[in-house]
Amino acid sequence: MNAPASLPEPDTDPVQRKALRYFNLSRLVIAAVFLVLGTRIGLGSEAPKLFWFSALFYIAAVLALGFPDAENRLGIKRLLVIQGLMDALILNIVMWTSGGYNSGIPVLMMIMLAGYGLIAKERIVLFMAALATLSVLVENVWRDVTNRNESDYFQVALACISFFIIAIMARWLAQRARANASLAASRGAALARQEAINAHIIRDIRDGIIVVRSDGVVRQANPSARMLLGLEHMENRPLADLAPALAEYCRAGEDDGEQLLELGQPRRLLRCRVASRVGADADGRGGNGEGDESDMLVFLTDLEDIQRRMQQIKLVSLGRLTASMAHEIRNPLSAVTQAAELLCEEKRGNIQLRLANIIIDNSRRIEHMIRDVLALGRRDKTQPEALPLAEFVGESLEAFGLGGENEREIFQMEITPDLTLGIDRAHLHQILDNLITNARRYCSGKPGSVKVSAEAAGDGQVRLEVGDDGPGLGGQARAHLFEPFFTSHAKGTGLGLYIARELAEANGFSLEPLDDDPECPGAHFSLTGRSRP
Repeated sequence: MNAPASLPEPDTDPVQRKALRYFNLSRLVIAAVFLVLGTRIGLGSEAPKLFWFSALFYIAAVLALGFPDAENRLGIKRLLVIQGLMDALILNIVMWTSGGYNSGIPVLMMIMLAGYGLIAKERIVLFMAALATLSVLVENVWRDVTNRNESDYFQVALACISFFIIAIMARWLAQRARANASLAASRGAALARQEAINAHIIRDIRDGIIVVRSDGVVRQANPSARMLLGLEHMENRPLADLAPALAEYCRAGEDDGEQLLELGQPRRLLRCRVASRVGADADGRGGNGEGDESDMLVFLTDLEDIQRRMQQIKLVSLGRLTASMAHEIRNPLSAVTQAAELLCEEKRGNIQLRLANIIIDNSRRIEHMIRDVLALGRRDKTQPEALPLAEFVGESLEAFGLGGENEREIFQMEITPDLTLGIDRAHLHQILDNLITNARRYCSGKPGSVKVSAEAAGDGQVRLEVGDDGPGLGGQARAHLFEPFFTSHAKGTGLGLYIARELAEANGFSLEPLDDDPECPGAHFSLTGRSRP
């Protein structure tokens, strides 16, 4: 039976080549045992010359096919086929000349099949198992026909079945091993790429990153950390010698939270933060079982750089706001100019009064817009204080109710006297002015249609709500609610809610619209922040 004529060339596999060299060494040892000790252990008793010639040929063939030159000329796949056929031929000759099945050579065939299955990648190992089975069966039948000795077909059948079981198992194990090796290689390559990406990110990130050992010595620092601290070399040097204030903060650890420190040369205001210890288990022990071997990860952020970028963003936004504001101011100014021209031409008193009212209304509109813009420019100059909320809101509602008893009944307040709000007084006044003005504008005008309430929200927070019973916020209005110059009212400037949110955020508060409630129609806004500065 001949092996397949054409086989595809296998890929270069260093592990397979190394395993093949060890397999060739085992062949050489077996051939040497046959040649030197074969006759002493009872092999070749029926044909000594043929046995001796086979052992000599086996040594020569193993040496000839074991050199790298043969591997390069034939290829690993063809070389494995040739060596497998050679093993089958020699072991069959040894078995025939040594008394057949009882010589123990089939056990050696099983070992060779196992090694061959672990090295070869193709199904040729099944062909070798079939060839070994055929040779053992033919040899056993021939001895039974010629009455040379008594045959045991049951043991022969077990041996033949074992040939296929060993071949299949060896091939399956080899496939699993190669699959695991391929998976390990791919994951190793992915890990190497990820490490390269991480190294690139750490090298180019703006924040400084310092890895400090438990003994206070710097293990690693990225270029940004060296630049922020004004140091050329930091590795393997005590942090206390490089930046004593930072070392003191690191000794405080994560319990101290974030801290602002002036560090480096020249001095920079840096925000320092200690992350979780690197290499520590969930119980705080070091990754290697020692509690003092974990590293500390320290992040440094340049606040001056952040402030510069925020200032640039603010200037860009202010430029856009100014451009939009110029467009919005042009319309009322045109109306004022036209009204003034007509006022000069008309002589009747009623016309003069109407035109004067137009001038006054549009002038107030411009004044209100300019006041909002000036408040936006002063948003960062906050002076928070603990304001008694019930008293403060009550004074604001009294100002809105100056129009008479009916007007005062529109507003309803539900605030307990003990609640306070830690916010700038002028900023809260303007926020309430905008929210209450919008609520009064869109409410039904019935008693209690504008409601102002407050309650403690836990963790020292207070939530102040302003709502009305009007039509509420539509989907489009909600999407553009806090955009500058967006308004649904003819006389609105579109800056009220935008300025209110800016002032709230300047004080560390949040201003958000509440979700629509079918049981409580209208628009509702919530101002949430701390009760004390």
